[in-house]
Amino acid sequence: MATKRKYDDGCATAHALDLVGERWALLIVRELLFGPKRFTDLRTGMPGASPNVLSHRLRELEEFGVVRRRKLPPPAAAWVYELTAWGRELEPVITSLGRWGGRSPSLRHDATISVDSLMLALKTLFDPGRADGFTADLVLRLGEDSFRVQLSVDRIWITRGELDHPQAVIETDPATLNALIWSGRGLSEAIEEGDIKVTGSRERVERFLGLFPLPKPAVVA
Repeated sequence: MATKRKYDDGCATAHALDLVGERWALLIVRELLFGPKRFTDLRTGMPGASPNVLSHRLRELEEFGVVRRRKLPPPAAAWVYELTAWGRELEPVITSLGRWGGRSPSLRHDATISVDSLMLALKTLFDPGRADGFTADLVLRLGEDSFRVQLSVDRIWITRGELDHPQAVIETDPATLNALIWSGRGLSEAIEEGDIKVTGSRERVERFLGLFPLPKPAVVA
């Protein structure tokens, strides 16, 4: 592994880039924002990162105090990585970068996206103006991952896990959900073709899918 290059600059921004500016570092943070993950789970969310590179980045982030490694209690007894309290402070940095990058005219909206990246996009692009007082308690099941999605007037909360009494449950895959929210695919068509299953209030699901408009593309020379 090549020696890490540093900016050798007293600017705090330069120092921050020394800590998390290497390739894959911020994407590791992205993958851990919704909770701890095993190494294999991180590999699933970032298939383009080789095991050696991912291990190296994780060791660096541990050394810098951004990530920590711990063993879950029995019966799981698995080693996981999680963000430290300081590492979690990077969430607004990640969402701001995502909002800025979302305006790129060259962004491919049909490209593969990880489950956690998709959930973060929902938090980033949620438009309180479109919600207009809409409330809902939903569960999103994307393969083996489940998320609680709770809307209250002009706020959205997304956390990993299930709800005891959701008003609707959506079972699908990231590509289908992406197409429903941002590519104009119809919910009825997706249901008929078996790409999504909706249990509970379909009306709330329809309303939910329309709360995340894409930002206007930036005008570039």
